[in-house]
Amino acid sequence: MTALTLSTAGAATLRADALVVGVAKGAKGPVVAPGAEAVDKAFDGKLATVLETLGASGAEGEVTKLLAPAGLKVPVVIAVGLGSVPEKDAAFDAEALRRAAGAAARALAGSKKAGFALPVASVEDAEAVAEGALLGAYAFTAYQGGENKLAAKDKKNGNGPKSPLAEVALLGAKPRDKAFKAAAERAVAVVEEINRARDLINTPPNDLYPESFAAVATAAGKEHGIKVQVLDEKALVKGGFGGLLGVGQGSTHGPRLVKLAYTHPKAEKTLALVGKGITYDSGGISLKPAGHNETMKCDMSGAAAVFATVVAAARLGLQVNVTGWLALAENMPSGNATRPGDVLRMYSGKTVEVLNTDAEGRLVLADALTRACEEKPDAIVDVATLTGAMVLALGHRTFGIMANDDAFRTSIHEIAEEVGEASWPMPLPADLRKGMDSPTADIANMGERMGGGLVAGLFLQEFVGEGIAWAHLDIAGPAFHEGAPYGYTPKGGTGSAVRTLVKLAERTAAGDLG
Repeated sequence: MTALTLSTAGAATLRADALVVGVAKGAKGPVVAPGAEAVDKAFDGKLATVLETLGASGAEGEVTKLLAPAGLKVPVVIAVGLGSVPEKDAAFDAEALRRAAGAAARALAGSKKAGFALPVASVEDAEAVAEGALLGAYAFTAYQGGENKLAAKDKKNGNGPKSPLAEVALLGAKPRDKAFKAAAERAVAVVEEINRARDLINTPPNDLYPESFAAVATAAGKEHGIKVQVLDEKALVKGGFGGLLGVGQGSTHGPRLVKLAYTHPKAEKTLALVGKGITYDSGGISLKPAGHNETMKCDMSGAAAVFATVVAAARLGLQVNVTGWLALAENMPSGNATRPGDVLRMYSGKTVEVLNTDAEGRLVLADALTRACEEKPDAIVDVATLTGAMVLALGHRTFGIMANDDAFRTSIHEIAEEVGEASWPMPLPADLRKGMDSPTADIANMGERMGGGLVAGLFLQEFVGEGIAWAHLDIAGPAFHEGAPYGYTPKGGTGSAVRTLVKLAERTAAGDLG
């Protein structure tokens, strides 16, 4: 991963491949942002004029490359847009800094070192710039540039994939200040785990399936002192995990339930996280139509987020117990697959009539939720790429939050907004529950089409233990980005919800759980 350093050098004296500065959108044209004073001086105070001449406005995400003038030790200056100039005495928004740093880092692919002289008025600003730069520098190249003559030739000719920016030198922070050092260390730990989640999401399903995902989790547990337990098919049968078994029985790759337990000796609270881990979703017998299968390797994004969060909590040494449950299965059509009309007996003992095998995520989550609730956590959050209905409701960049406790839902929404993850609180209307009534079983896995995302949340609520605060994050929209990269968001897996869950764990450790 890209290295992060808190540089003691000034913008005029730093030796690097490039120097990143901020430019904001003012009423009369671009305005040079704080942190770029030395660079503006090198341009004889005319940096804003030069940028305007080149068509720059300071709009968010805008990147303009300039040859550095005499007086700077770098050959290139990159001016990145921060959006509108803040009102008087206000600081730049942390998310604006994060996105600007990410855009600049993406533009610097192939470079060895770049200095980031963006506005850093506080520890929080420094952490936002660090996070954005490290997230923006991400690239998934595991399957590119193999050891063959054609790939070697492409690389030599500059046609192959560029390596991510190797080092981010953060200017304006205080390298000897404990708070700044801690913020930098946190940024590195959290982003490395987000990028681990991204790697898993981007891994092709022929290489990532329940057993191999469980092996990755086991290896990480050994490295970070996390206790890992893996229930294979035999154990799932013995335990009566009908949801996981029903979804996974059509595949040659059997299902798994993975428990990751990070514990702290002084912890007073326990947070349980449950992730949907459908390593590939064909829809099963209710096969998805053409055009909807190609990205279904991402249907394990919830499990990836939970896995990454537990490891991040361990790396940060948070004073809270965090237990992650990865409900892993591959949903495939075959002669052994669950059929529409089949009835599954879940781990809870409830029976579910399967009306649509493509509504499989709620089935594996139901088993994992029941099992997680048996341990009586103080709160439980499940994360899933659960419904296309949520994408229709909120678009591709915002995840929905449902909960059985309004205060808890509000807390998670506020946390998500604080860390820069777009989210929106959604209701659980009781009248939609009737649509899942079944003449054959205790409940059906489908209900009314309209409000389908809310119906899925109501289904999951049926498997949450009494008296436990629970929230459901439907990340179907932002978990996988198919368009062009923007800000610090790459094409492909995004690691959605990790920052929210890590901050939730920190708040829980501090006794601020809503």
